[in-house]
Amino acid sequence: MRAESQCGFRRGQWKFIVNSAITYAFFYLTRKNLSMAQPLMLEEGVISIYALGMIMTVHGVLYGVSRFANGFWADRLNGRVFMTVGLALSAVMNFGFGCSGLAALFAAFWIANGWTQGMGFPPCAKMLTHWIHPKELATKMSIWNTSHSFGAVMALGLCSLLLGLGFGWRWCFWVPAVLAGFAAVFCFFCVSDSPTEAGLPELEIGRPSEDYGAPRPMPEAMKASVTTADRRRLVFGNRVIWLVAMANFFVYIVRFGFLDWGPTFLKQFKGIPVAKGGLMIIAFELAAIVGTIFAGWFTDKVFKGRGVRTCVFCMLFAAFFAFGFWYLPNGAPIWQATALLMGAGFCIYGPQALIGIIAANQATNEAAAMANGFAGIMGYASTTVSGIGVAFIVESFGWGAALCSIAGFAIIGMILFLFAWNASADGYSKEVKS
Repeated sequence: MRAESQCGFRRGQWKFIVNSAITYAFFYLTRKNLSMAQPLMLEEGVISIYALGMIMTVHGVLYGVSRFANGFWADRLNGRVFMTVGLALSAVMNFGFGCSGLAALFAAFWIANGWTQGMGFPPCAKMLTHWIHPKELATKMSIWNTSHSFGAVMALGLCSLLLGLGFGWRWCFWVPAVLAGFAAVFCFFCVSDSPTEAGLPELEIGRPSEDYGAPRPMPEAMKASVTTADRRRLVFGNRVIWLVAMANFFVYIVRFGFLDWGPTFLKQFKGIPVAKGGLMIIAFELAAIVGTIFAGWFTDKVFKGRGVRTCVFCMLFAAFFAFGFWYLPNGAPIWQATALLMGAGFCIYGPQALIGIIAANQATNEAAAMANGFAGIMGYASTTVSGIGVAFIVESFGWGAALCSIAGFAIIGMILFLFAWNASADGYSKEVKS
């Protein structure tokens, strides 16, 4: 009977991982489509690079605030419903953006999209910790985190196809909006908030991950009623969460430096057409998928769940590849530039995924959404640098200076992770005191 219960839980667990990952990929489809549309928007003169940079900055900051604020609510509300509403609203904002013609309207819809996008990850962070044991979280949540890259690849590929077929940049928002609407319906009917909602026994943290199904008491700390003040202590009283949240600021500068500006800097800095540049950024994201899964596996198998150690090496090599791309001369074979971009993608998405895992494990499943919201607001505050900051550097000093700056930020992130090198794998052994 125990084996049958264990098998049923595993099936339900993987069904949740796959269905929620599919849903979250559509959040990225309705967020990363702007990077493909922006070169044509600039060429048509419908918006300036400074206005675009400012919109990206405010969008990112508001997204971070949204993730933080919604983390409070996601720990209390049904994650499936919360996620469905967020994706449906994001679809509406994308459709409105595609219909706009004024910079003010572009800003209004895209900034509002930043808030609705922040309704995606916090409920996922909460639901994942209810479905996956801490000892497996790095591996399985890293697999789930490939949804970021699949969503970005979907956005880049779909928009490249639409632009290649002669459709205007507006279709890069209209088509994703329609697809996201269908994905919201899929989320409502196919994602379960918890094992209990799926008719399965609740995951008990106080037992081995391989022993689902047999009743065993949970630790007293997990039984106790956890208050909002307790959740705040779990998050803001944890030195490791503060360090990885600050490091997240620099992780996201590097990540967005390549992803948001990729097609534009490839065209302006290396003279690569937008269509080919889009394919190169797709290669960047495909490498990120492999790197994300590898980082999770490496964390569990080599560092026994201590994700900050994996992050140190990832940031070091991300800096190496960013410097390499800057050093590569114009006119070099495209395969060399693509290989360097893929190396950067392989490295930078490991920390991006692991920070969420570290925060969730440190805060426990009682405050996982709040912890990820805090890390998220720090990460997306980076758009003050990766958005308007990059635009200023490019206009003042050129793309070469921007790439060197991105590599330098990777080194700063590595140093912050080093300060947390000796952190424990999780915070479940620490009792919550009322």
